[in-house]
Parts: sequence; C-alpha cells; structure tokens
Amino acid sequence: MPKLERPGPLRDRVYEALLELITTRALRPGQHLVESELAGHLGVSRQPVREALQRLNTEGWVDLRPAQGAFVHEPTEEEADQLLTVRTLLEAEAARLAAANAGTAGITVLEELCAEGERAVAADDVDGAVAMNARFHAKIMELAGNAVLAELAAQVDRRVRWYYTPVARRRGHQSWVEHRDLIAAISARDEQRATEVMRAHTEHTRKTYHEREK
Repeated sequence: MPKLERPGPLRDRVYEALLELITTRALRPGQHLVESELAGHLGVSRQPVREALQRLNTEGWVDLRPAQGAFVHEPTEEEADQLLTVRTLLEAEAARLAAANAGTAGITVLEELCAEGERAVAADDVDGAVAMNARFHAKIMELAGNAVLAELAAQVDRRVRWYYTPVARRRGHQSWVEHRDLIAAISARDEQRATEVMRAHTEHTRKTYHEREK
C-alpha cells in the first residue's frame, strides 16, 4: 500500500485511498478495518483515518458497528440489482445520445480504449480490464454531451466498478465484443441499435453478477 503524499486535505486523500482499495476489492466486503493498521499502511495518524471511515459509513461503503469497529460493507443482491438496473437506464440513454452526437475523433478514442481493454483481457489483467471498462463507458457518457446524465452516471460509477470487479474475468472477452458492437452502432449513427446493444450489454453484466460464485 503506497504512502500518501502530504499536500492537500489529508482526510480527503485518505478517504480517496480507502475508497479505491474498497472499489478494487483490495479491501474485501466484510473485512474488518482496523484504524491503527490502515494508518500505518498509509503513513498517517489515526485521526484522518477515523474521519474517512465515518464519511465512508455515511456513503454506505463501510459499516460502523458499536463495540466491534468498522467493516467493509457487504452489498446485498437487492442493492446490486437496483444499482445495476439504474446503470442500464443511464448507459442506454448515453449510447443513444453518443450515436446522435459523436464525431470521428470520439469514435477513434472509443476504438483505442477498446483495443486497450482487449489487451488487458488477453493478459488476464483484471484490474486493467476493469479500469478500461470504466474509461470506455465514461467516454461514451462524455460523447453523449448531457451534463446532468454524466453527473448521475458519475455518482454510480464507483459502485459499478465495485460490482464489476468480481465478474470481470467471467465477462472477459465477450464484454469487449459487445463494446465493438456498440462502437459500430455509434459510428453508423444508429440511435436505436446503440440503445439496444448498450441495454443488452449492461444487462449481461447485471446477470453475471447475480450468477457469480458467492
């Protein structure tokens, strides 16, 4: 675990560091979070760790239990289902708008991100594939050109990564085949096809999450 640089509000950067460790599942759901250990790992005092854990508790990433301490939240199947269902709505609309608005430069970026994601899958680099998946979807959201839609998507993006990580290897190559189909629909300016492909794509992820090995 890297030591943190000093500049900037320390509690915010401790929060970001812990959130990244949770979303990448370096800190596992249900894992006991010991303030002194986290402080030692991050090279900080316990106070900013305590403040970060309280914020993570407020946002639902961490459960603070009386007399037991802090634990990484274990998402229920219903929580995951609700979030991934909302994601499908946002992403399908983003794909439609991207098909209506995207220029050749934006489509080229999508193709480059897709190629990087395919390389990550081929190398069995799960963290890399998860990161490229997030960047690919963020680029489609950017090409959609709707700031409110993008803001809503950003709110769910961290949790999408959290749910996607345990199924990324199973989704593997097929996920990027679906991304190629999306790029083709956006390139053809086929709004209906882009919507349908994205909806099916995000539904596959939702179903794979529920079918994962617990």
